[in-house]
Amino acid sequence: MAGQATASGTGPAAVVQVEGLCKSFSSGKRRIEALKDVNAQVQPGVITGLIGPDAAGKTTLIRILCGLLRPDRGRALVLGNDTVSQAAEIQSQVGYMPQHFGLYDDLSVQQNLDLYADLKGLPPSRRKERFSELMHMTGLEPYTKRLAKDLSGGMKQKLGLACALAGQTGLLFLDEPTVGVDPLSRRELWSIVYRLLEDEGLSVILSTAYLDEAERCKAVILMHGGKVLGQGAPQDFSAEMRGRTFLTRSGGSGRRRLQRCLSETKGVLDAVLTGSGVRVVSESQEPPSASGLGDEWRDISFEPVPPRFEDSFIARLRQNSPKPETAPGGDGAAYQSAAGGEPELIKAKDLVRSFGSFKAVQGISFSVQAGEIFGLLGANGAGKTTTFRMLCGLLPLSSGSLTVAGMDLRKAAARARSRIGYMAQHFSLYADLSVRENLSFFSAAYGLHGKRQKERMAWALSEFGLEQAAEATSGELPLGYKQRLALAVALMHEPGILFLDEPTSGVDPLARREFWRRINRLADSGVTILVTTHFMEEAEYCDRLIIMERGRILAGGTPSGLKQRFAAQKGREPSLEQAFITLIERHREGRDEQ
Repeated sequence: MAGQATASGTGPAAVVQVEGLCKSFSSGKRRIEALKDVNAQVQPGVITGLIGPDAAGKTTLIRILCGLLRPDRGRALVLGNDTVSQAAEIQSQVGYMPQHFGLYDDLSVQQNLDLYADLKGLPPSRRKERFSELMHMTGLEPYTKRLAKDLSGGMKQKLGLACALAGQTGLLFLDEPTVGVDPLSRRELWSIVYRLLEDEGLSVILSTAYLDEAERCKAVILMHGGKVLGQGAPQDFSAEMRGRTFLTRSGGSGRRRLQRCLSETKGVLDAVLTGSGVRVVSESQEPPSASGLGDEWRDISFEPVPPRFEDSFIARLRQNSPKPETAPGGDGAAYQSAAGGEPELIKAKDLVRSFGSFKAVQGISFSVQAGEIFGLLGANGAGKTTTFRMLCGLLPLSSGSLTVAGMDLRKAAARARSRIGYMAQHFSLYADLSVRENLSFFSAAYGLHGKRQKERMAWALSEFGLEQAAEATSGELPLGYKQRLALAVALMHEPGILFLDEPTSGVDPLARREFWRRINRLADSGVTILVTTHFMEEAEYCDRLIIMERGRILAGGTPSGLKQRFAAQKGREPSLEQAFITLIERHREGRDEQ
Protein backbone atom coordinates (compact mmCIF):
# COMPACT_ATOMS: atom_id res chain seq x y z
CA MET A 1 0.00 0.00 0.00
CA ALA A 2 1.07 3.58 -0.63
CA GLY A 3 -0.31 4.79 2.68
CA GLN A 4 1.39 5.69 5.94
CA ALA A 5 4.23 3.33 6.76
CA THR A 6 4.64 1.55 10.07
CA ALA A 7 7.26 -0.80 11.37
CA SER A 8 4.77 -3.06 13.14
CA GLY A 9 4.57 -6.62 11.95
CA THR A 10 7.85 -6.48 10.11
CA GLY A 11 9.44 -9.91 9.97
CA PRO A 12 13.06 -10.72 10.80
CA ALA A 13 13.93 -10.65 7.08
CA ALA A 14 13.73 -6.84 6.96
CA VAL A 15 17.19 -5.33 6.46
CA VAL A 16 16.14 -1.99 7.97
CA GLN A 17 13.56 -1.26 10.68
CA VAL A 18 12.91 2.30 11.84
CA GLU A 19 10.61 3.20 14.74
CA GLY A 20 9.80 6.71 15.95
CA LEU A 21 13.06 8.25 14.71
CA CYS A 22 13.61 11.94 15.53
CA LYS A 23 16.61 14.18 14.86
CA SER A 24 17.14 17.94 15.21
CA PHE A 25 20.05 20.28 14.45
CA SER A 26 20.96 23.79 15.51
CA SER A 27 21.66 26.34 12.79
CA GLY A 28 22.56 29.68 14.33
CA LYS A 29 19.57 30.63 16.46
CA ARG A 30 17.26 28.21 14.66
CA ARG A 31 16.38 24.64 15.61
CA ILE A 32 15.76 22.45 12.56
CA GLU A 33 13.75 19.23 12.90
CA ALA A 34 15.31 17.02 10.25
CA LEU A 35 13.34 13.87 11.17
CA LYS A 36 9.95 13.79 12.88
CA ASP A 37 8.74 10.42 14.21
CA VAL A 38 9.88 8.43 11.17
CA ASN A 39 8.66 4.84 10.82
CA ALA A 40 9.72 2.66 7.89
CA GLN A 41 11.00 -0.76 6.88
CA VAL A 42 13.11 -2.06 4.02
CA GLN A 43 12.93 -5.58 2.64
CA PRO A 44 16.01 -7.50 1.45
CA GLY A 45 17.17 -8.11 -2.10
CA VAL A 46 15.49 -5.10 -3.71
CA ILE A 47 16.16 -1.45 -4.51
CA THR A 48 14.26 0.85 -2.16
CA GLY A 49 14.04 4.50 -3.21
CA LEU A 50 14.17 7.26 -0.63
CA ILE A 51 12.25 10.01 -2.39
CA GLY A 52 11.63 13.57 -1.26
CA PRO A 53 12.28 17.24 -1.95
CA ASP A 54 15.20 19.28 -0.69
CA ALA A 55 15.45 19.23 3.14
CA ALA A 56 13.05 16.26 3.38
CA GLY A 57 15.44 14.44 5.73
CA LYS A 58 16.75 11.80 3.31
CA THR A 59 20.46 12.33 3.95
CA THR A 60 19.94 12.57 7.72
CA LEU A 61 18.07 9.26 7.70
CA ILE A 62 20.79 7.55 5.64
CA ARG A 63 23.55 8.83 7.91
CA ILE A 64 21.70 7.53 10.98
CA LEU A 65 21.20 4.14 9.32
CA CYS A 66 24.94 4.00 8.56
CA GLY A 67 25.77 4.67 12.21
CA LEU A 68 27.25 8.10 11.43
CA LEU A 69 24.65 10.11 13.39
CA ARG A 70 22.81 9.43 16.62
CA PRO A 71 19.04 9.99 16.69
CA ASP A 72 17.54 12.17 19.40
CA ARG A 73 14.73 9.67 19.94
CA GLY A 74 13.54 6.43 18.43
CA ARG A 75 15.36 3.34 17.25
CA ALA A 76 16.75 1.95 14.02
CA LEU A 77 17.98 -1.56 13.27
CA VAL A 78 20.19 -2.27 10.22
CA LEU A 79 20.90 -5.92 9.39
CA GLY A 80 19.69 -6.68 12.90
CA ASN A 81 22.12 -4.25 14.57
CA ASP A 82 21.21 -1.17 16.58
CA THR A 83 22.55 1.99 14.94
CA VAL A 84 23.65 3.48 18.26
CA SER A 85 25.08 0.58 20.27
CA GLN A 86 26.31 -1.47 17.29
CA ALA A 87 27.42 1.23 14.83
CA ALA A 88 30.80 -0.44 14.20
CA GLU A 89 29.15 -3.72 13.22
CA ILE A 90 26.87 -1.90 10.80
CA GLN A 91 29.73 0.02 9.20
CA SER A 92 31.63 -3.23 8.57
CA GLN A 93 28.65 -4.70 6.70
CA VAL A 94 27.26 -1.80 4.64
CA GLY A 95 28.53 0.27 1.76
CA TYR A 96 27.86 4.02 1.72
CA MET A 97 28.29 6.37 -1.21
CA PRO A 98 27.61 9.94 -0.03
CA GLN A 99 26.58 12.88 -2.15
CA HIS A 100 29.41 14.03 -4.43
CA PHE A 101 30.78 10.48 -4.26
CA GLY A 102 33.10 10.79 -1.20
CA LEU A 103 36.35 10.70 -3.18
CA TYR A 104 39.77 12.16 -2.39
CA ASP A 105 40.59 14.34 -5.40
CA ASP A 106 44.37 14.27 -5.00
CA LEU A 107 44.52 10.48 -4.83
CA SER A 108 44.49 8.22 -7.86
CA VAL A 109 41.72 5.75 -8.65
CA GLN A 110 43.81 2.93 -7.19
CA GLN A 111 44.75 4.94 -4.09
CA ASN A 112 41.10 5.74 -3.41
CA LEU A 113 40.29 2.03 -3.64
CA ASP A 114 43.18 1.14 -1.31
CA LEU A 115 42.05 3.72 1.24
CA TYR A 116 38.46 2.47 1.30
CA ALA A 117 39.65 -1.15 1.48
CA ASP A 118 41.69 -0.19 4.56
CA LEU A 119 38.69 1.55 6.13
CA LYS A 120 36.45 -1.43 5.39
CA GLY A 121 39.00 -3.96 6.66
CA LEU A 122 39.26 -5.88 3.39
CA PRO A 123 42.11 -8.45 3.83
CA PRO A 124 45.10 -7.92 1.47
CA SER A 125 44.67 -11.47 0.19
CA ARG A 126 41.25 -10.58 -1.25
CA ARG A 127 42.05 -7.17 -2.68
CA LYS A 128 43.45 -8.10 -6.09
CA GLU A 129 40.39 -10.18 -6.96
CA ARG A 130 37.90 -7.66 -5.54
CA PHE A 131 39.54 -4.65 -7.20
CA SER A 132 39.61 -6.49 -10.53
CA GLU A 133 35.88 -7.22 -10.21
CA LEU A 134 35.07 -3.59 -9.36
CA MET A 135 37.23 -2.10 -12.13
CA HIS A 136 35.73 -4.45 -14.71
CA MET A 137 32.20 -3.72 -13.50
CA THR A 138 32.69 0.06 -13.69
CA GLY A 139 34.89 0.15 -16.81
CA LEU A 140 37.67 1.99 -14.95
CA GLU A 141 40.43 -0.55 -15.62
CA PRO A 142 42.40 1.79 -17.95
CA TYR A 143 42.29 4.67 -15.46
CA THR A 144 43.64 3.28 -12.18
CA LYS A 145 46.59 5.74 -12.18
CA ARG A 146 44.50 8.83 -12.98
CA LEU A 147 43.79 11.31 -10.15
CA ALA A 148 40.17 11.42 -9.05
CA LYS A 149 39.98 15.17 -9.73
CA ASP A 150 40.82 14.49 -13.40
CA LEU A 151 37.91 12.09 -13.93
CA SER A 152 34.68 13.10 -15.64
CA GLY A 153 31.50 13.29 -13.55
CA GLY A 154 30.34 9.89 -14.74
CA MET A 155 33.71 8.29 -13.96
CA LYS A 156 33.73 9.84 -10.47
CA GLN A 157 30.28 8.39 -9.95
CA LYS A 158 31.49 4.91 -10.86
CA LEU A 159 34.61 5.21 -8.69
CA GLY A 160 32.48 6.33 -5.74
CA LEU A 161 30.34 3.24 -6.20
CA ALA A 162 33.41 1.00 -6.43
CA CYS A 163 34.82 2.48 -3.20
CA ALA A 164 31.51 1.90 -1.42
CA LEU A 165 31.72 -1.76 -2.47
CA ALA A 166 35.37 -2.25 -1.48
CA GLY A 167 34.55 -4.35 1.57
CA GLN A 168 32.13 -7.14 2.49
CA THR A 169 28.82 -5.46 1.72
CA GLY A 170 25.31 -6.82 2.22
CA LEU A 171 23.49 -3.48 2.11
CA LEU A 172 24.40 -0.51 -0.09
CA PHE A 173 23.37 3.10 0.61
CA LEU A 174 23.52 5.52 -2.34
CA ASP A 175 22.81 9.17 -1.46
CA GLU A 176 21.86 11.11 -4.62
CA PRO A 177 24.25 9.04 -6.77
CA THR A 178 23.15 10.51 -10.11
CA VAL A 179 23.09 14.23 -9.29
CA GLY A 180 25.07 16.25 -11.82
CA VAL A 181 25.73 13.42 -14.27
CA ASP A 182 24.41 13.01 -17.80
CA PRO A 183 21.63 10.57 -18.85
CA LEU A 184 24.08 8.05 -20.29
CA SER A 185 26.06 7.92 -17.02
CA ARG A 186 22.80 7.58 -15.09
CA ARG A 187 21.78 4.63 -17.25
CA GLU A 188 25.19 2.98 -16.83
CA LEU A 189 24.99 3.33 -13.03
CA TRP A 190 21.57 1.70 -12.94
CA SER A 191 22.87 -1.15 -15.09
CA ILE A 192 25.65 -1.73 -12.53
CA VAL A 193 23.19 -1.60 -9.60
CA TYR A 194 20.88 -4.13 -11.25
CA ARG A 195 23.88 -6.41 -11.84
CA LEU A 196 24.85 -6.15 -8.16
CA LEU A 197 21.36 -7.21 -7.10
CA GLU A 198 21.44 -10.19 -9.43
CA ASP A 199 25.05 -11.33 -8.98
CA GLU A 200 25.78 -10.44 -5.34
CA GLY A 201 22.32 -10.43 -3.78
CA LEU A 202 22.72 -6.92 -2.38
CA SER A 203 19.96 -4.81 -0.91
CA VAL A 204 20.08 -1.17 -2.02
CA ILE A 205 18.66 2.01 -0.48
CA LEU A 206 18.94 4.92 -2.91
CA SER A 207 17.90 8.55 -2.49
CA THR A 208 17.25 10.56 -5.63
CA ALA A 209 15.78 13.78 -6.96
CA TYR A 210 15.08 12.18 -10.37
CA LEU A 211 11.49 10.99 -10.23
CA ASP A 212 11.85 8.65 -13.21
CA GLU A 213 14.42 6.77 -11.12
CA ALA A 214 11.80 6.15 -8.43
CA GLU A 215 9.94 4.01 -10.95
CA ARG A 216 13.05 1.79 -11.27
CA CYS A 217 12.77 0.90 -7.57
CA LYS A 218 10.84 -2.04 -6.17
CA ALA A 219 9.62 0.10 -3.26
CA VAL A 220 9.77 3.78 -2.34
CA ILE A 221 9.64 5.75 0.89
CA LEU A 222 8.25 9.22 0.25
CA MET A 223 9.48 11.95 2.64
CA HIS A 224 8.70 15.62 3.12
CA GLY A 225 9.67 18.01 5.92
CA GLY A 226 11.24 15.23 7.98
CA LYS A 227 8.13 13.02 7.85
CA VAL A 228 7.26 9.86 5.93
CA LEU A 229 4.25 10.56 3.72
CA GLY A 230 3.94 7.00 2.46
CA GLN A 231 5.70 3.77 1.60
CA GLY A 232 4.97 1.19 -1.06
CA ALA A 233 5.51 0.18 -4.66
CA PRO A 234 5.76 3.06 -7.18
CA GLN A 235 2.79 1.69 -9.13
CA ASP A 236 0.65 1.92 -5.99
CA PHE A 237 1.33 5.65 -5.80
CA SER A 238 0.61 6.03 -9.52
CA ALA A 239 -2.71 4.18 -9.19
CA GLU A 240 -3.97 6.87 -6.81
CA MET A 241 -3.87 9.36 -9.72
CA ARG A 242 -5.89 7.28 -12.17
CA GLY A 243 -8.25 9.47 -14.23
CA ARG A 244 -6.51 12.75 -13.26
CA THR A 245 -3.74 12.99 -15.88
CA PHE A 246 -4.14 14.47 -19.36
CA LEU A 247 -2.16 15.57 -22.40
CA THR A 248 -2.96 18.58 -24.55
CA ARG A 249 -1.00 19.70 -27.60
CA SER A 250 0.05 23.01 -29.11
CA GLY A 251 2.73 23.26 -31.78
CA GLY A 252 5.94 25.30 -31.77
CA SER A 253 6.78 27.90 -29.15
CA GLY A 254 3.11 28.04 -28.16
CA ARG A 255 3.75 25.07 -25.88
CA ARG A 256 5.55 27.28 -23.36
CA ARG A 257 2.73 29.83 -23.28
CA LEU A 258 0.14 27.07 -22.94
CA GLN A 259 2.13 25.41 -20.16
CA ARG A 260 2.35 28.69 -18.24
CA CYS A 261 -1.35 29.37 -18.70
CA LEU A 262 -2.31 25.89 -17.51
CA SER A 263 0.04 26.03 -14.51
CA GLU A 264 -1.84 29.15 -13.34
CA THR A 265 -5.30 27.62 -13.90
CA LYS A 266 -7.49 26.77 -10.94
CA GLY A 267 -7.82 23.04 -10.40
CA VAL A 268 -4.48 22.19 -12.06
CA LEU A 269 -1.89 20.68 -9.72
CA ASP A 270 0.86 20.39 -12.30
CA ALA A 271 1.55 21.27 -15.94
CA VAL A 272 4.86 20.33 -17.58
CA LEU A 273 6.15 20.20 -21.14
CA THR A 274 6.42 16.69 -22.48
CA GLY A 275 6.89 15.54 -26.04
CA SER A 276 4.70 17.55 -28.37
CA GLY A 277 2.40 18.99 -25.74
CA VAL A 278 1.72 19.78 -22.07
CA ARG A 279 1.06 17.11 -19.48
CA VAL A 280 -1.56 18.15 -16.92
CA VAL A 281 -2.36 16.77 -13.47
CA SER A 282 -5.82 17.79 -12.28
CA GLU A 283 -7.15 18.03 -8.74
CA SER A 284 -10.16 15.97 -9.85
CA GLN A 285 -11.01 13.49 -12.59
CA GLU A 286 -12.14 16.34 -14.81
CA PRO A 287 -9.70 18.11 -17.16
CA PRO A 288 -9.41 21.92 -17.08
CA SER A 289 -12.05 23.80 -19.00
CA ALA A 290 -10.65 25.14 -22.29
CA SER A 291 -13.10 28.03 -22.07
CA GLY A 292 -11.28 29.34 -19.02
CA LEU A 293 -7.91 29.50 -20.77
CA GLY A 294 -8.64 32.40 -23.11
CA ASP A 295 -9.41 32.72 -26.82
CA GLU A 296 -5.97 31.53 -27.93
CA TRP A 297 -6.63 28.06 -26.48
CA ARG A 298 -10.38 27.66 -26.91
CA ASP A 299 -9.99 24.79 -29.42
CA ILE A 300 -7.58 22.60 -27.46
CA SER A 301 -8.66 19.22 -26.13
CA PHE A 302 -7.42 17.04 -23.29
CA GLU A 303 -6.50 13.41 -23.92
CA PRO A 304 -6.39 11.04 -20.90
CA VAL A 305 -2.94 9.48 -20.38
CA PRO A 306 -1.69 6.90 -17.86
CA PRO A 307 -0.51 8.33 -14.50
CA ARG A 308 3.11 8.23 -13.35
CA PHE A 309 4.74 8.09 -9.94
CA GLU A 310 5.77 11.73 -10.41
CA ASP A 311 2.09 12.75 -10.51
CA SER A 312 1.41 11.32 -7.07
CA PHE A 313 4.64 12.79 -5.74
CA ILE A 314 3.70 16.30 -6.91
CA ALA A 315 0.10 15.95 -5.69
CA ARG A 316 1.25 14.98 -2.19
CA LEU A 317 3.82 17.75 -2.03
CA ARG A 318 1.25 20.32 -3.19
CA GLN A 319 -0.83 19.43 -0.13
CA ASN A 320 2.12 20.55 2.03
CA SER A 321 3.47 23.31 -0.25
CA PRO A 322 0.57 24.89 -2.15
CA LYS A 323 1.15 26.12 -5.68
CA PRO A 324 1.73 29.89 -5.94
CA GLU A 325 -1.40 31.79 -6.92
CA THR A 326 0.44 33.55 -9.73
CA ALA A 327 3.68 32.98 -11.58
CA PRO A 328 6.71 34.95 -10.37
CA GLY A 329 6.57 38.41 -11.84
CA GLY A 330 9.40 40.81 -12.52
CA ASP A 331 10.27 44.10 -14.13
CA GLY A 332 10.12 42.71 -17.66
CA ALA A 333 10.37 46.05 -19.47
CA ALA A 334 13.77 46.73 -17.93
CA TYR A 335 15.07 43.38 -19.08
CA GLN A 336 13.64 43.85 -22.54
CA SER A 337 15.37 47.19 -23.03
CA ALA A 338 18.59 45.74 -21.71
CA ALA A 339 18.53 43.14 -24.47
CA GLY A 340 19.10 45.77 -27.14
CA GLY A 341 17.98 45.38 -30.76
CA GLU A 342 20.44 42.86 -32.18
CA PRO A 343 18.74 39.92 -33.97
CA GLU A 344 21.60 37.60 -32.99
CA LEU A 345 22.93 38.38 -29.54
CA ILE A 346 25.56 35.64 -29.56
CA LYS A 347 27.69 34.58 -32.54
CA ALA A 348 30.33 31.90 -32.08
CA LYS A 349 32.52 30.80 -34.97
CA ASP A 350 35.20 28.09 -34.85
CA LEU A 351 35.62 28.36 -31.06
CA VAL A 352 38.63 26.52 -29.70
CA ARG A 353 39.85 26.27 -26.13
CA SER A 354 42.99 24.36 -25.30
CA PHE A 355 44.55 23.44 -21.97
CA GLY A 356 48.09 22.51 -22.93
CA SER A 357 47.82 19.75 -25.51
CA PHE A 358 44.21 18.98 -24.57
CA LYS A 359 41.44 20.63 -26.63
CA ALA A 360 38.34 20.98 -24.45
CA VAL A 361 36.43 22.75 -27.24
CA GLN A 362 37.27 21.92 -30.83
CA GLY A 363 36.10 24.47 -33.41
CA ILE A 364 32.37 24.79 -32.67
CA SER A 365 30.08 27.36 -34.30
CA PHE A 366 26.54 28.46 -33.43
CA SER A 367 24.40 31.57 -32.94
CA VAL A 368 21.67 32.54 -30.46
CA GLN A 369 18.74 34.79 -31.32
CA ALA A 370 17.53 37.60 -29.08
CA GLY A 371 14.85 36.42 -26.64
CA GLU A 372 15.61 32.74 -27.28
CA ILE A 373 16.09 29.92 -24.76
CA PHE A 374 19.09 28.04 -26.13
CA GLY A 375 20.37 24.78 -24.64
CA LEU A 376 23.82 23.20 -24.51
CA LEU A 377 23.53 19.48 -23.80
CA GLY A 378 26.26 16.90 -23.57
CA ALA A 379 27.78 14.12 -21.54
CA ASN A 380 30.04 15.00 -18.60
CA GLY A 381 33.32 16.34 -19.98
CA ALA A 382 31.76 17.35 -23.32
CA GLY A 383 32.99 20.95 -23.01
CA LYS A 384 29.73 22.66 -22.07
CA THR A 385 31.02 24.55 -19.03
CA THR A 386 34.22 25.53 -20.86
CA THR A 387 32.07 26.92 -23.69
CA PHE A 388 29.92 28.78 -21.17
CA ARG A 389 32.91 30.38 -19.52
CA MET A 390 34.19 31.60 -22.89
CA LEU A 391 30.77 33.03 -23.74
CA CYS A 392 30.74 34.90 -20.42
CA GLY A 393 34.22 36.34 -20.95
CA LEU A 394 35.56 34.39 -17.96
CA LEU A 395 37.88 32.27 -20.07
CA PRO A 396 39.81 33.53 -23.11
CA LEU A 397 39.46 31.85 -26.48
CA SER A 398 42.42 29.90 -27.82
CA SER A 399 41.19 30.67 -31.34
CA GLY A 400 38.02 31.53 -33.23
CA SER A 401 35.70 34.51 -32.90
CA LEU A 402 32.92 35.35 -30.47
CA THR A 403 30.59 38.33 -30.21
CA VAL A 404 28.12 38.86 -27.37
CA ALA A 405 25.57 41.70 -27.56
CA GLY A 406 27.47 43.04 -30.57
CA MET A 407 30.82 43.17 -28.74
CA ASP A 408 33.94 41.19 -29.60
CA LEU A 409 34.93 39.30 -26.46
CA ARG A 410 38.60 39.46 -27.43
CA LYS A 411 38.47 43.26 -27.21
CA ALA A 412 35.57 44.17 -24.91
CA ALA A 413 35.09 41.30 -22.45
CA ALA A 414 34.45 43.61 -19.48
CA ARG A 415 31.79 45.64 -21.32
CA ALA A 416 30.10 42.46 -22.56
CA ARG A 417 30.02 41.02 -19.03
CA SER A 418 28.02 44.03 -17.87
CA ARG A 419 25.19 42.80 -20.12
CA ILE A 420 25.38 39.24 -18.81
CA GLY A 421 24.01 37.42 -15.77
CA TYR A 422 25.78 34.17 -14.86
CA MET A 423 24.48 31.45 -12.55
CA ALA A 424 27.29 28.94 -12.10
CA GLN A 425 27.20 25.30 -11.11
CA HIS A 426 26.94 25.02 -7.30
CA PHE A 427 25.81 28.69 -7.36
CA SER A 428 29.12 30.42 -6.42
CA LEU A 429 27.70 32.16 -3.36
CA TYR A 430 29.77 33.28 -0.36
CA ALA A 431 28.81 30.68 2.23
CA ASP A 432 29.91 32.76 5.25
CA LEU A 433 27.87 35.80 4.22
CA SER A 434 24.18 36.25 4.91
CA VAL A 435 21.59 36.40 2.14
CA ARG A 436 21.47 40.19 2.43
CA GLU A 437 25.28 40.47 2.42
CA ASN A 438 25.52 38.32 -0.72
CA LEU A 439 23.00 40.55 -2.47
CA SER A 440 24.87 43.65 -1.36
CA PHE A 441 28.25 42.33 -2.47
CA PHE A 442 27.18 41.12 -5.91
CA SER A 443 25.03 44.17 -6.68
CA ALA A 444 28.04 46.40 -5.90
CA ALA A 445 30.22 44.20 -8.11
CA TYR A 446 27.72 44.82 -10.92
CA GLY A 447 28.04 48.57 -10.36
CA LEU A 448 24.86 49.21 -8.37
CA HIS A 449 25.05 51.78 -5.57
CA GLY A 450 22.86 54.02 -3.43
CA LYS A 451 19.13 54.12 -4.07
CA ARG A 452 19.22 51.79 -7.07
CA GLN A 453 21.13 49.14 -5.11
CA LYS A 454 18.63 49.31 -2.24
CA GLU A 455 15.71 49.03 -4.69
CA ARG A 456 17.15 45.94 -6.38
CA MET A 457 18.00 44.29 -3.07
CA ALA A 458 14.45 44.87 -1.84
CA TRP A 459 13.13 43.49 -5.13
CA ALA A 460 15.27 40.35 -4.83
CA LEU A 461 14.22 39.62 -1.24
CA SER A 462 10.54 40.06 -2.12
CA GLU A 463 10.51 38.44 -5.57
CA PHE A 464 12.34 35.29 -4.46
CA GLY A 465 10.68 34.88 -1.06
CA LEU A 466 13.91 35.49 0.85
CA GLU A 467 12.71 38.08 3.39
CA GLN A 468 12.51 35.58 6.26
CA ALA A 469 15.98 34.26 5.46
CA ALA A 470 17.64 37.65 4.83
CA GLU A 471 19.95 37.41 7.83
CA ALA A 472 20.62 33.68 7.54
CA THR A 473 24.08 32.55 6.48
CA SER A 474 23.79 31.41 2.88
CA GLY A 475 25.88 28.29 3.47
CA GLU A 476 23.22 27.01 5.88
CA LEU A 477 20.31 27.49 3.49
CA PRO A 478 18.47 24.50 1.99
CA LEU A 479 19.52 23.85 -1.60
CA GLY A 480 16.30 25.29 -3.05
CA TYR A 481 16.88 28.59 -1.24
CA LYS A 482 20.49 28.70 -2.40
CA GLN A 483 19.20 28.32 -5.95
CA ARG A 484 16.77 31.23 -5.49
CA LEU A 485 19.52 33.42 -4.09
CA ALA A 486 21.93 32.51 -6.90
CA LEU A 487 19.37 33.45 -9.55
CA ALA A 488 18.52 36.68 -7.73
CA VAL A 489 22.23 37.57 -7.66
CA ALA A 490 22.54 36.94 -11.41
CA LEU A 491 19.59 39.26 -12.11
CA MET A 492 20.53 42.18 -9.86
CA HIS A 493 21.78 44.36 -12.75
CA GLU A 494 18.90 43.40 -15.10
CA PRO A 495 21.02 41.69 -17.74
CA GLY A 496 19.74 41.14 -21.26
CA ILE A 497 21.53 37.78 -21.46
CA LEU A 498 21.37 35.10 -18.77
CA PHE A 499 23.68 32.06 -18.56
CA LEU A 500 22.48 29.10 -16.46
CA ASP A 501 25.04 26.33 -15.91
CA GLU A 502 23.33 23.23 -14.45
CA PRO A 503 21.00 25.50 -12.45
CA THR A 504 18.73 22.80 -11.00
CA SER A 505 21.20 19.99 -10.29
CA GLY A 506 20.09 18.26 -7.09
CA VAL A 507 17.12 20.59 -6.54
CA ASP A 508 13.76 19.02 -5.77
CA PRO A 509 10.95 18.91 -8.38
CA LEU A 510 8.85 21.70 -6.87
CA ALA A 511 11.84 24.04 -6.80
CA ARG A 512 12.66 23.09 -10.41
CA ARG A 513 9.13 23.94 -11.50
CA GLU A 514 9.23 27.31 -9.72
CA PHE A 515 12.63 28.01 -11.27
CA TRP A 516 11.40 27.38 -14.81
CA ARG A 517 8.30 29.50 -14.26
CA ARG A 518 10.68 32.37 -13.61
CA ILE A 519 12.88 31.56 -16.59
CA ASN A 520 9.91 31.44 -18.95
CA ARG A 521 8.74 34.82 -17.66
CA LEU A 522 12.19 36.27 -18.33
CA ALA A 523 12.24 34.83 -21.85
CA ASP A 524 8.81 36.36 -22.51
CA SER A 525 10.26 39.68 -21.34
CA GLY A 526 12.97 39.51 -24.01
CA VAL A 527 15.88 38.08 -22.03
CA THR A 528 18.12 35.76 -24.02
CA ILE A 529 18.85 32.61 -22.03
CA LEU A 530 21.52 29.94 -22.43
CA VAL A 531 21.25 26.84 -20.27
CA THR A 532 23.09 23.58 -19.68
CA THR A 533 21.17 20.79 -17.98
CA HIS A 534 21.17 17.03 -17.45
CA PHE A 535 17.38 16.99 -16.97
CA MET A 536 16.07 16.16 -20.43
CA GLU A 537 12.56 17.28 -19.53
CA GLU A 538 13.98 20.74 -18.84
CA ALA A 539 15.65 20.80 -22.25
CA GLU A 540 12.11 20.68 -23.68
CA TYR A 541 11.77 24.34 -22.68
CA CYS A 542 14.52 25.33 -25.13
CA ASP A 543 13.62 26.89 -28.47
CA ARG A 544 16.77 25.33 -29.94
CA LEU A 545 19.67 23.32 -28.57
CA ILE A 546 22.94 21.67 -29.51
CA ILE A 547 24.31 18.35 -28.26
CA MET A 548 28.07 18.24 -27.62
CA GLU A 549 30.53 15.40 -27.16
CA ARG A 550 34.27 15.72 -26.53
CA GLY A 551 34.37 19.36 -27.51
CA ARG A 552 32.42 19.03 -30.75
CA ILE A 553 28.80 19.61 -31.79
CA LEU A 554 27.10 16.35 -32.81
CA ALA A 555 23.72 17.82 -33.75
CA GLY A 556 21.53 20.86 -33.28
CA GLY A 557 17.94 21.95 -33.79
CA THR A 558 14.61 22.12 -32.00
CA PRO A 559 13.81 19.51 -29.34
CA SER A 560 11.04 18.04 -31.50
CA GLY A 561 13.29 17.92 -34.56
CA LEU A 562 16.08 16.11 -32.71
CA LYS A 563 13.64 13.59 -31.28
CA GLN A 564 12.20 12.80 -34.69
CA ARG A 565 15.67 12.33 -36.17
CA PHE A 566 17.30 10.29 -33.43
CA ALA A 567 14.69 8.78 -31.11
CA ALA A 568 11.95 7.23 -33.23
CA GLN A 569 10.36 4.34 -31.30
CA LYS A 570 7.60 2.07 -32.52
CA GLY A 571 4.37 2.63 -30.65
CA ARG A 572 5.85 5.29 -28.35
CA GLU A 573 6.38 8.99 -28.59
CA PRO A 574 10.12 9.66 -28.95
CA SER A 575 11.93 11.16 -25.96
CA LEU A 576 14.73 13.71 -25.88
CA GLU A 577 16.66 11.49 -23.48
CA GLN A 578 16.61 8.64 -26.00
CA ALA A 579 17.74 11.02 -28.76
CA PHE A 580 20.61 12.18 -26.53
CA ILE A 581 21.74 8.64 -25.67
CA THR A 582 21.46 7.47 -29.29
CA LEU A 583 23.60 10.34 -30.54
CA ILE A 584 26.31 9.88 -27.92
CA GLU A 585 26.45 6.11 -28.41
CA ARG A 586 26.66 6.44 -32.19
CA HIS A 587 29.51 8.88 -31.88
CA ARG A 588 31.43 6.72 -29.40
CA GLU A 589 30.96 3.66 -31.58
CA GLY A 590 32.18 5.53 -34.65
CA ARG A 591 28.82 5.22 -36.41
CA ASP A 592 27.76 8.85 -36.21
CA GLU A 593 26.67 10.23 -39.57
CA GLN A 594 26.85 13.89 -38.61
